[in-house]
Amino acid sequence: MKRIASNLAGSVIEAWQEVRIHKTRVMLSLIGVAVAVCAITTVVGLGAVAQQATVESSERSGGRAASLSLFVSMNDGSTPPEMPEIWRTALERYQIDYASRVVNTSQTVQFADGAVPVRTVGVDQPYGTMHRMTLEEGVWFTDEDQARLAPAVLVNSVFWDRLGRPDLRTHPTATLVGERTTTAVITGVFPALPYETEPVMYMLADALTAITPVVADPNLQFGPPSYELWVPVDVSEQLVTALQRDVQGALGSEASVQLNRQDYAAYTVGDPYLSLKLTVGAIAGLVLLLGALGLVNIALVTLKQRIREIGIRRSFGATAARVFFAVMMESVVATVVAGIVGVIAAVLIVKSPFVEDFISQGQVTDFPPFPVEAAVLGLVCATVVGALAGLIPALVAVRVKVIDAIRY
Repeated sequence: MKRIASNLAGSVIEAWQEVRIHKTRVMLSLIGVAVAVCAITTVVGLGAVAQQATVESSERSGGRAASLSLFVSMNDGSTPPEMPEIWRTALERYQIDYASRVVNTSQTVQFADGAVPVRTVGVDQPYGTMHRMTLEEGVWFTDEDQARLAPAVLVNSVFWDRLGRPDLRTHPTATLVGERTTTAVITGVFPALPYETEPVMYMLADALTAITPVVADPNLQFGPPSYELWVPVDVSEQLVTALQRDVQGALGSEASVQLNRQDYAAYTVGDPYLSLKLTVGAIAGLVLLLGALGLVNIALVTLKQRIREIGIRRSFGATAARVFFAVMMESVVATVVAGIVGVIAAVLIVKSPFVEDFISQGQVTDFPPFPVEAAVLGLVCATVVGALAGLIPALVAVRVKVIDAIRY
């Protein structure tokens, strides 16, 4: 074993020395290999960032994997009065920590240019984590917000703009108009979606329920709330069956119970960036092939100048296998060095703040680390190219006859 390791190390060192001697000849070909490896590694790395952006965008709308949505109503469309107790019991029974009621309604808000109905979403505190809610200013609902006398609200950037973008440190308020006016404190601002042109606000579900009989827009009434749960993926199917059975059994046949999984992972099949990766990979593969052909030509030219050297080695007992391995290792070592340079360049490109911002478009909060598989792929490609480029020169070197080589 030690002998094998010693021979391998000696071959690598010898190959590196030969590369240094002929560095001017191989430099251009190695630049092509380094660029191709950088391209392959970069596209895999950027694909991870782009995929994370897609995942987080999907999680903001549909929740994290696995998110379950429960909708319950009586056959006449009303909300079962016993549903809050059934909900609390289910959460305790199945030890679910991340769950939220979701109530969609409208509140009339007084702006400087008049009173406007504003879409209002009532949620519980875990909703922010379940949907990766990110804020431009302020913070998501906290435990202290539960005890506020004046309800806390989070508004979108459209709402904030209509108020004149006040400093949240001054505790700005919004007036909710109804039979009895209610003042809400704005504690955070979240970015409006690209298609949103109207103000939107979030409020804790309990606070929204408390003020609704007083300030609800008479034209838009409460509908039955929905219930969301974030559960482990591996038990999601069992929980769907169990919760459906429990809620339906508690409410009887006069209730309609709908429970399904709503997150992106339940509907996504395959890699959405596969076509892009294949296209860039094909281009990078072509560059690698051209670099390999250049290495073959240079290796063959260099080999003609080393015929006498190979003959002397063979005369002193060097086996055909040793000569074959030594010649091939020269190409492998050269391309591995080029591959390392390409991988380092790819890491610097992918982790550049400018590139991350451009790819994520502000949609990524948890940037993934540079994927190890991308670096491994780049080095494997470089090694394979080196082996293929060194194969033909190595076969030519093995065929050299000792007496002819010495006479050369």
